[in-house]
Amino acid sequence: KSSPKRFIIGVSTSLSYLARYSAGVPFTSLHCARILVRMMHAPTQKQSMLGQGGLSRGRVAQCTRKSIRRSCQVRAGKTSTGPRVAIVGVTGAVGMEFLQILKQRDFPYSSMKMLASARSAGKKVDFDGETYTVEELTENSFGDCDLALFSAGGSATKKFAPAASDAGCTVVDNSSAFRMTDGVPLVVPEINVEAMKDIKLGKGGIIANPNCSTIIALTAVTPIHKAVGVKRMVVSTYQAASGAGQAAMEELELQTREALDGKPITTNIFPRQYAFNLFSHNSDVDVDLGYNEEEMKLVKETAKIWNTKDVKVTGTCVRVPVMRAHAESINLELNAPLTVDEARKLLENAAGVSVIDNRKENDFPTPLVASYNDDVYVGRIRRDISRDDDCGIDLFVCGDQIRKGAALNAVQIAEALL
Repeated sequence: KSSPKRFIIGVSTSLSYLARYSAGVPFTSLHCARILVRMMHAPTQKQSMLGQGGLSRGRVAQCTRKSIRRSCQVRAGKTSTGPRVAIVGVTGAVGMEFLQILKQRDFPYSSMKMLASARSAGKKVDFDGETYTVEELTENSFGDCDLALFSAGGSATKKFAPAASDAGCTVVDNSSAFRMTDGVPLVVPEINVEAMKDIKLGKGGIIANPNCSTIIALTAVTPIHKAVGVKRMVVSTYQAASGAGQAAMEELELQTREALDGKPITTNIFPRQYAFNLFSHNSDVDVDLGYNEEEMKLVKETAKIWNTKDVKVTGTCVRVPVMRAHAESINLELNAPLTVDEARKLLENAAGVSVIDNRKENDFPTPLVASYNDDVYVGRIRRDISRDDDCGIDLFVCGDQIRKGAALNAVQIAEALL
C-alpha cells in the first residue's frame, strides 16, 4: 500500500528470489520476510534517483544505456562449444550464488560438475533444469574441466587449486589462499582485467578474487584514483553475516528469534551474541600491530590491485547484524583537487557503480538496497571539511558481499576469460 513504485521494487526482489529457487538455492521463510521488508522500505525511484545531489530523470535512462554498453556478458547457456565448468564448494552460500549468477547471465557451458567436501557428497543440486549429484572434491576432479570456480576455503584451495591448474583447468578462486602470491593475478574486472591477460581458459592457471571489502571499496574509489590519484584512504567497514558464511547467516536469524523471545542465545559461530550487537571483525588480530587480518587484507590487496605502494591505507573492520550486504565509510586524501560535483560525475559514469546521493531526502545507500543487486552503491559524497583545500572526499558505500564481493566478481573474471 505504500506506493506502486515500492510495490514494483518488491516484485522485482521477489523475482530475484524465484531465480534463486530455480537455480537450486535454498528458499526459506527468512527470504519471504526479506521480500516483505524490501517492499515496505525500499526507496522509490524518485527518492533514489532524484533530488539535491541525486540523479536526474535523464540520468535514469543513461544508467540503462551505460549498463548495456559496459556489459561483457557472453550469453549462451548450455552449448556444445562452451567450457566444461566445475563449481567447488557448491553447497555453501557463495557456491549457491555462483549457480544463480551463471544462470542469470546465461554463462556458456557444455558440462557442469558440482564439487564439495566428503560431508556434502551425494547431495542433489538443481541447476538450469537438471539435477546434479554433488561429488567429493579430490585432486583428480579436474581432468575433464576447463574452468573451476572455487569457494572452498583457504586450506582446501591450497591443496586442490594447484591440482586443477596442473590438469589444465583454469581456476578462479574466492579464498585468500593465493591472493598475495607472486604471479597470481588479483582481479576486479572493472579495474585491472589486464592483470590476467596471460592466462588462457582451459590452459591452467589461478586467478584470485580479492576480499569482499576490498572489491566493494575499490570499485567505488578507483574512478577517483584514476582521475586525480589517491594519496591516503581510511576505511571503516560494517560487514554483514554473509561474509562469515551460510552458517553465520542462519545463526544471526536464530539469535534474533532467541533474543526477541527472551531465550538463551546460541553462539556456535561467533563467541558472543551477534543479534542486536556489533563487534570488531572476528579475524585474528596481530598482537603487535593491533590490526586484524581483514584490515590487513584491505591494505595489501589495494596495493596489488592498483599496482602501487604509494597509497597509504588504514582500516577498521566491524561485524554488524546485517544479513548479506557490507557498508563502508571511506575518507580519501587526494593528490590533486577534486570538487564534489566532479567526484559525483566520475562515479555516475563508472562501470559497476550506482549513485544514490539525495541530500534533500536524506536518502543514501543501505545494505537492503544493495542486497541481491550487482552494482556497488555510493552516496554521502562530500568534501572533507577538516581540510582547507579540495583534496579530500568522503563516501559511503554499500555492496552485496555474496554477489559483487564474491560470486559475481568471479563470474565476471570467467566471462573475461571467454
